[in-house]
Amino acid sequence: MQNISELYEEIIIAGFGGQGIMLAGKLLAQTAMKAKKEITYMPSYGAEVRGGTANCMVVTAEREIASPLVTHPNSLIIMNKASMEKFAPRLKDNGLLIYNSSLIDYEPQVSKTIKVLAIPVDQLAIELGNPKSANMIIVGAYLQMRGIISPDTAVDCLTQTIAKRHHKMLEVNKKAIYCGAKFAKEQPI
Repeated sequence: MQNISELYEEIIIAGFGGQGIMLAGKLLAQTAMKAKKEITYMPSYGAEVRGGTANCMVVTAEREIASPLVTHPNSLIIMNKASMEKFAPRLKDNGLLIYNSSLIDYEPQVSKTIKVLAIPVDQLAIELGNPKSANMIIVGAYLQMRGIISPDTAVDCLTQTIAKRHHKMLEVNKKAIYCGAKFAKEQPI
């Protein structure tokens, strides 16, 4: 029988191609590995990559993980409306839903037991000076809300996760992770 306090976190990150969904998932996986957790990461692309659907499943646990498939996640990180419609009904009770309120302009219809954080990641990314850092902002918010692994650990993992050709973006991505964490910390949830 599973210990109730034992970590077993199933996450789906979803949006459209070009939003950095896969990179966000890889960063969560790298971060969990650095924190000495068991981890699986499974990407899923739509027919076309940029502009098509994209999602990934990440499972983080204290024990071995039997399957990388996630059908009913504990946490959802949603970047667009189509993904909200597809994945929100699957979220487990007492789960966590973090969504991009820059692109999703309605309150999601989910159980009252679910913690919901609306974060304007596109707007915050523009304010940081790089619209492509929205994925890092939402990862920072997730890490802060869940409290399983520190945003500092994610920042430490950026150099291993981001391709060398993009290392010029490391500083803005660090700022983006901390921006998301700060936003989440300041919310009355």
